[in-house]
Amino acid sequence: MALIMFDMDGTLINSSTPLVNTINYVREKLGFERLERELILESVNDPKINAAEFFYGTSDFTLQQQKLFEEYYDANCLNGLQLYDGIKKLIDDLSSDFTLTVATNANSFFAKKMLDHLEVGHYFNTILGFDSVKNPKPHPEMINKILDTHSIKNTKAQVIGDSHKDIMAATNAGVDSVLVNWGFSNHTKDAIETIEELEIKIKNKFLI
Repeated sequence: MALIMFDMDGTLINSSTPLVNTINYVREKLGFERLERELILESVNDPKINAAEFFYGTSDFTLQQQKLFEEYYDANCLNGLQLYDGIKKLIDDLSSDFTLTVATNANSFFAKKMLDHLEVGHYFNTILGFDSVKNPKPHPEMINKILDTHSIKNTKAQVIGDSHKDIMAATNAGVDSVLVNWGFSNHTKDAIETIEELEIKIKNKFLI
């Protein structure tokens, strides 16, 4: 059975409200001004940006930053959370023909909490977050770990994501990928616009 790896934030779920609010909460606690919503969302997905430096002015995330983020996010990550239109039907349609997994740069505890809250967590055989690997996306470690977990060859898998980090991670693991344009980034090329296009791409690769 072929395997589909979904990114979570910006691909399966619109978590923009809790994400933006949490980053701005941490910034304010550290003495920085709030940032505009769109700037935060674009920057989170940009593989050329060091997120710790961009958001908090340090070369790496500090324990204080992580603690502030996780405490606030844990209390607020379900606020304003939504599945993108058509996602529930898509994964339900795919679940009988594919092994479905999640590869997210979010913490795996929060990822499972959010997906379960939206009543789709049970569709995914594996939900892997950044805390389960040494190197998050765009490094291929997360992709390779999921392939190994399910004993699936890279030619029998596909990565779906809204960020170039997702596409780079897939490419680095030798896995086919699809870039979607309903998430946090506004791609000008090589991205599909609708759930219908995504389902066609998946089925064309594996079922025809």
